[in-house]
Amino acid sequence: MTGPSTKKLLHWYKHHHRRLPWRAPPGELGDPYSVWLSEIMLQQTLVKTVIPYYRFFLTRWPTVRDLAKANLDQVLHAWQGLGYYARARNMYKCAKLVSNEFGGIFPDTEDGLLQLPGIGPYTAAAIAAIAFGRKTSPVDGNIERVMSRLFAVEDILPAAKPRLRKLAGSLTPDQGAGDHAQALMDLGATICLSRTPHCDLCPLNADCRGLKQGIAADLPRRRPKVEQPTRYGVAFCLLDHQGRIL
Repeated sequence: MTGPSTKKLLHWYKHHHRRLPWRAPPGELGDPYSVWLSEIMLQQTLVKTVIPYYRFFLTRWPTVRDLAKANLDQVLHAWQGLGYYARARNMYKCAKLVSNEFGGIFPDTEDGLLQLPGIGPYTAAAIAAIAFGRKTSPVDGNIERVMSRLFAVEDILPAAKPRLRKLAGSLTPDQGAGDHAQALMDLGATICLSRTPHCDLCPLNADCRGLKQGIAADLPRRRPKVEQPTRYGVAFCLLDHQGRIL
């Protein structure tokens, strides 16, 4: 993938990006609190499910300081329905830490963000790129799929993950890393679909090795599921003369 291809991707993103409430317009950095809040909610949860929760949280607690002033029961109650409640507890701890120890300002580097509760490598990279413009590449399932097809990577997941992360990192531009990452996410979510990729609509189809080799729809490779054997057993119970289980 060349420099002109990156420009094509960013041009596509400018006109076809998903309109999500936590996103800044293309070319602008996202608000750190909004990006962090959305990324925590998006862990293990679909975008369409997150949107109303995100809007509620942002309305009730507009800043990280406001969230830190809430009590945990309020936060957990507002979180009901999203599941994985450890995320909410860590989010609350993080808000307290950022508010009390960092003056309400999120660290602007991956290393700094990784010190916060509930933030792992992917979330740290996403916040660093999208909110602070750091040259880093968060790699989610959508981006893994795009990378595997773009470079015709036939290594089997999850073993292929390090290579796909390296490839994604090699494409990250010096400027506009956040837009680039979100463009790849959107490409995977709307065009480079898992089962039926719309290769004719893809801005990168001229560079896609998987498409040229006719294997795009078969990528990424995954280990075949092992069929579990059916197990049978016999159980006995004792009944009294009235049919009650003893």
